[in-house]
Amino acid sequence: MLLPWMKLATDTTMLAFEAQTVIWTRLSQAAMGRGSHAENLLMVTEKITAFTEAAAVVAAGGSAHKIVKGYRKKVRANAKRLRR
Repeated sequence: MLLPWMKLATDTTMLAFEAQTVIWTRLSQAAMGRGSHAENLLMVTEKITAFTEAAAVVAAGGSAHKIVKGYRKKVRANAKRLRR
């Protein structure tokens, strides 16, 4: 019974680190003048979409782990895209 909670805690911690990386990358690009209106718009729409998807998972009886897993997938995709 302890293992699922530890897995959730680990995944949530990793999500926090990965999200901070994306935030740092976006802020650095903006500070260097490489930010764009399209990136800012994408930032906002991604958050709304992610929240809506998470709410649907909860409404369908999904677990917190499933939500964190979905968020991590999106954050890693952002980090990869921003590194280019």
